Amino acid sequence: MYKGLQITVIIPCLNEEQGIEQVLIRMPSFVDEIIVVDNNSTDRTADVARRLGAKVIRETVRGYGRSYKKGFAEACGDVIVTLDGDHSYPPDAISYLLEAFLHLKADFLNASRFPVRDRASMSLKHHLGNLVLSLALSVLYFRWVRDSQSGMWVFRRSILEHMNLESDSMAFSEEIKIEALRNPKVRFEEISILYSSRLGEIKLNPWRDGMYNLYFLARKRFGRRS
Repeated sequence: MYKGLQITVIIPCLNEEQGIEQVLIRMPSFVDEIIVVDNNSTDRTADVARRLGAKVIRETVRGYGRSYKKGFAEACGDVIVTLDGDHSYPPDAISYLLEAFLHLKADFLNASRFPVRDRASMSLKHHLGNLVLSLALSVLYFRWVRDSQSGMWVFRRSILEHMNLESDSMAFSEEIKIEALRNPKVRFEEISILYSSRLGEIKLNPWRDGMYNLYFLARKRFGRRS
């Protein structure tokens, strides 16, 4: 518990045996619930996570968004914190993010990876791709968002009931921010964190995922809302 709030951390994982161990070892002791969503891994991700005290939920249909929606349905905390299982986002920054979250009176706090301090953590191609997607989201939704693709967020679990989250893919990362920005009752804020090089296999396909995310942004903005 952190200042009277129950904290749930959700970590989607696909073959992150190497990274998830380092993430969980560095997890702050005040976290009440750690949910690792095993997205049909073929390595020892689930075994390592259970050994280190996480609640492991299996999602057999692969997809970044699919994993998060499975985790959200199981979460019990007042506040949800997300990060990846590859050790690229800093677990020991959770207290810093929670302090900012409370100080800013936010409902949704996005942890921006920019400016990138560790140049080895992100290639120029990924950097430029993120810039294009963040600019596109900012223009379409009239709000500057530095990192539309960040996978580390802090938000009140209660706002999920007001979100229409459709994507099962990597586009889920931008979609949840869009849903927060669209709701006038949700206070959206963003601060920078230190982003590091990932451990394990890279699964992102920059061209395919980047082009689809750009398409998804336009469809989300101009398509009919259900």
